[in-house]
Amino acid sequence: NGADVAKALALGADAVSIGTAALIALGDNDPHWEDEYQKLGTTAGAYDDWHEGKDPAGITTQDPELMKRVDPVVAGRRLANYLKVMTLEAQTIARACGKNHLHNLEPEDLCALS
Repeated sequence: NGADVAKALALGADAVSIGTAALIALGDNDPHWEDEYQKLGTTAGAYDDWHEGKDPAGITTQDPELMKRVDPVVAGRRLANYLKVMTLEAQTIARACGKNHLHNLEPEDLCALS
């Protein structure tokens, strides 16, 4: 999420990785395929064996039948929305810290709440 991005940048990161979040934004772990996830011994929302190529949502597979389940236009919009909101959230945090740019965040901008 944007808060984690802001924290990482404040601590000196040049970039952040969003692998699993991007897969979920694309439509992975969609409850629509719950029966298929059950056959694999898991549930939608808990599936993380993307490397096996059996992804019921068709995102991380080479199986042509499973790949047909993905609408690239819808998946692309969902990913774009996720990235946009995550970026806006991180920028809002930077502004709340009095910074005019996300990359101007510093460790001093962080505070411990617990």
